[in-house]
Amino acid sequence: MKLIRNGNEFILKYGGETILEYSKDRPMIYAGRGKEDVDMYRGNYKIEDYVTTRRPLSVTDARETQEGLILNLEDEIILTLKLSGDCAELFFEPKNPDINRFWLRVNADDNEKCYGCGEQMSYFNLRGRHFPLWTSEPGVGRDKTTYVTWRSDVENKAGGDYYNTNYPQPTFVSTKHYYLHVNSTAYADFDFRNPDFHELQVWEVPASVRIEAAPDFIGLLEKESAFFGRQPELPEWVYNGLIIGVQGGDERSFSLLEKTISHGIKVSGLWCQDWCGKRVTSFGKRLQWDWQYHREMYPELPKRIEKLHERGIKFLGYINPYLVNDGELYRRGKEKGVFATKADGSDYLVDFGEFYCGVVDFTNPAAYEWFKDEVVKKHSLDIGIDGWMADFGEYLPTDDLVLYNGESPMKEHNRWPVLWAKCNYDALKETGRLGDVLYFMRAGGAGSQKYCTLLWAGDQSVDFSIHDGLATVICAALSAGMSGCGLSHSDIGGYTSLFGNTRTKELFLRWAEMAAFTPVMRTHEGNRPDENFQYYDDTDCMERLARMVDVYTMLAPYMKKLVAENAERGIPVQRPLFLHYENDEKSYDIRYEYMLGPDMLVAPVYLAGQIQWEVYLPEGSWIHLWTGEEYEKGSHTVPAGLGDTPVFYKKDSQYAPLFADIRRKHGK
Repeated sequence: MKLIRNGNEFILKYGGETILEYSKDRPMIYAGRGKEDVDMYRGNYKIEDYVTTRRPLSVTDARETQEGLILNLEDEIILTLKLSGDCAELFFEPKNPDINRFWLRVNADDNEKCYGCGEQMSYFNLRGRHFPLWTSEPGVGRDKTTYVTWRSDVENKAGGDYYNTNYPQPTFVSTKHYYLHVNSTAYADFDFRNPDFHELQVWEVPASVRIEAAPDFIGLLEKESAFFGRQPELPEWVYNGLIIGVQGGDERSFSLLEKTISHGIKVSGLWCQDWCGKRVTSFGKRLQWDWQYHREMYPELPKRIEKLHERGIKFLGYINPYLVNDGELYRRGKEKGVFATKADGSDYLVDFGEFYCGVVDFTNPAAYEWFKDEVVKKHSLDIGIDGWMADFGEYLPTDDLVLYNGESPMKEHNRWPVLWAKCNYDALKETGRLGDVLYFMRAGGAGSQKYCTLLWAGDQSVDFSIHDGLATVICAALSAGMSGCGLSHSDIGGYTSLFGNTRTKELFLRWAEMAAFTPVMRTHEGNRPDENFQYYDDTDCMERLARMVDVYTMLAPYMKKLVAENAERGIPVQRPLFLHYENDEKSYDIRYEYMLGPDMLVAPVYLAGQIQWEVYLPEGSWIHLWTGEEYEKGSHTVPAGLGDTPVFYKKDSQYAPLFADIRRKHGK
């Protein structure tokens, strides 16, 4: 990293590429004021902004000090620029309290590509679009041209768009070999549409901006993940088989477990999200948000869990950071004063879809400790639960909400998922269960990485739609990996079924084929189990699923190596091709294939009715996993019948004998 200064003007360069530039004719920072209008309905946000002032700030004074280069921006903002090796940090000190809009321009060129911004479902390369960064429901339908999205908008204000995400992060990675992170939790909008610059808008003057570079992408991700923190390794038991998601009470759930095992499907865990009871709404089967086991639906659950443990099977539940106002834990929490309130001190209840919940105020140390000890430890860990879906985190309201720490909810909103992740993490660390218990989250933000044992891609539609279905989880895993979160998985078969959109057997099996080549395999019955295809109702499907689960368990030695690498170095398990083939220009625009570590390439079939599939292979000799046929670099049309999603491995891989064993047992 090199800073070239000429009086009050300067250029920040890395490897011959200009990253930042300021001159009288090329402003770098703009400041102003705006008035936002935020409307939340069940986790879906309509956000509009009216900018009243915006103007470029000139450098009126520049001086070198031991602290770095200090720049006075018209007495509005003091900027201190520090260089240390290949890292540049910009620290901002606002002098004008009226500024609540901030824009930073970063140099760009036509050939540059950018990735990251948290978990993005629709587009991997961010260039050509802008990305509002605000944690929310992703929307039921994320393509404004579709019927599902239109109807969701009309009926529930719930139709999303390409940028809606549970996990936004104000960080991007450039093909100029740097990452840039804006240190702010305020609403932001990263705009990559201009050919000459990226414009990063933040609804406050951020505390700082960090730009760190490396000669290659592997080294860059190591630096980025070292800064944010790295995910721990997965528990050993995960690799033993499938985590089956079933519900309906003790008798139904445990009988489906036995049925699954009797059909030769290896099972590592039984996940009953309704362990806490159920609540039926117009959306479908929901849960009783009172996080303790339901003694009628799951009588003597702790003893049941003990019996499972004797068979080497784990039990998983479900919790989230909200408590329903007709539950026992809400009553106890209210007595302890753990909830955020309205400005007048009255209860603040959030509408989650025909029921209302209190918001546990994690900025209150006493409330944080109460939830961690009373809910996570006492009612989950202490009865033997081995993991859970740590759901939600996106619903912190922004109007008339008072938090213990006195901060504006507009600034705390994007930080909420991180606090939620840390609460789970601290519970495991304090009980010595970190590395043994697994929780998976859909919401996230900058800093979640260290505290999130596993990311899950959220509530995909039960179909092949490009912006809502199977394809989105591939893009999601790649973008999250470039944001420093390298362990990801998804609901096999998707979750959301509305307006006549239902899961088919083909969709389920294509999803299972892909999931076998991800860190964790887990099924979900969906929000409307009775209307959708379920694997356990079809003998042929169970046989096919057993095959894919066996492939997953056979891959364990290789997968464990990749998971360890993510924990030690921050290199994601599912990787874009260019991470290993930087000189391959075509690899930078591929969003639906991925490298599984350095030795395997996976090209999931994400469309219906396919018997062949086009695959791009980078340099080298590649062996088709199912046939043993050898391929070289280039585009190839390969067989891709149901059960044989295209997977290749390097001919010279040290794991080639393992991959060949998989082919001998499960190939064609």
